Amino acid sequence: MQHLINDKDFSKEEIWQIFKLAKELKDKQKKGEPHELLKGKSLAMIFQKPSTRTRVSFEVAMTQLGGHALNLAAQELQLGRGETISDTARVLSRYVDGIMARVFSHQNIIDLAKNSGIPVINGLSDKFHPCQALTDIFTVWEKRQNLENLTIAFVGDGDNNVTNSLLLLCDTLGINFKVACPEKYIIKKEILDLAEKEIEISNDPKTIVKNADVIYTDTWVSMGRDDTEERIEALTPYQVNKELVSLAKKEVLVMHCLPAHRSQEITDEVMDGPNSVIFDQAENRLHVQKAILVKLLK
Repeated sequence: MQHLINDKDFSKEEIWQIFKLAKELKDKQKKGEPHELLKGKSLAMIFQKPSTRTRVSFEVAMTQLGGHALNLAAQELQLGRGETISDTARVLSRYVDGIMARVFSHQNIIDLAKNSGIPVINGLSDKFHPCQALTDIFTVWEKRQNLENLTIAFVGDGDNNVTNSLLLLCDTLGINFKVACPEKYIIKKEILDLAEKEIEISNDPKTIVKNADVIYTDTWVSMGRDDTEERIEALTPYQVNKELVSLAKKEVLVMHCLPAHRSQEITDEVMDGPNSVIFDQAENRLHVQKAILVKLLK
């Protein structure tokens, strides 16, 4: 049994297996070919946070794979009345074939996996967003056909789950990963220690995006934070706009994991511009998560 808790849970070889399977399953869907590889399987989806892409992509993925997904809002489970995560994991293990959870605290994911007799997938926690990062790099591979000599420049909040996951995944795949962020919102040392090599971190976004193949940004105020005004003020110089994009390679890919706050971390002109692959990213959540589900549940 294998879990997906953070981006170090898959080896380089396993990541490439997922990418190739995702491409195969995407091609089958586009051709209308059946691919019911998880027929009869069930996935429990626990949501402590609201969700658009995670819920829809996982639910549709299970349906198209011939399985079934159960949407379980935390407040509708006995979790809302005090049942422990460990007991919930033990009970669900008797009913379903896998658990996907979108939680506030990463410890909840760890506790689910520790007490589960079935695979657990981290659909997002405060520390990591592995499904998103796998989708992002798959999208780059799909657009560029290879990942050699690639540089990804992340601009904005360096201390968030997407940055952490991208860092670990890029480390495994040998991709050059750079971060432009204010000193106050830098990647935590515990995350940097998980990576095997140092990365370039600067408070100057213009330096970081120079000659980049990918510019990536994310919302400045993640769900559950209460320092909105302070964060917006500190991160305003890190907006991804036309001027900043012009400093990267001409064919640079602009990425955002969504939801986006337009005119804050990214301008309309860039988000809807020719370099944007943001909505391709969103679509690919479906295909990559299909591959993850097949790998873990089959």
